[in-house]
Amino acid sequence: MFIINLTYKAPLKKIDQFLEAHIQFLNKQYTDGFFLTSGRKEPRNGGIILCKAKNKDNVEQIIKLDPFKINNLADYEVIEFTPTKTNEKLKFLIEH
Repeated sequence: MFIINLTYKAPLKKIDQFLEAHIQFLNKQYTDGFFLTSGRKEPRNGGIILCKAKNKDNVEQIIKLDPFKINNLADYEVIEFTPTKTNEKLKFLIEH
């Protein structure tokens, strides 16, 4: 499991120009089964994505498809973790 922490490095006006393309990117990753949840940080200086992928290299390949990455609008921090405890609704996140 991975947390992708995006931090914008461009003004929000520039981010908003690519927001629809970014949303399309997100939608594809949800359809492909990689992304589990995502959203804006508050204050709006980036976003967080919870990603289920085989390994960090796989996550890096996915990130390369993001219009925010392609257009050098955000920095990305990838944090790998192993869920070991969750509530009943999220039990599917725990590796067996």
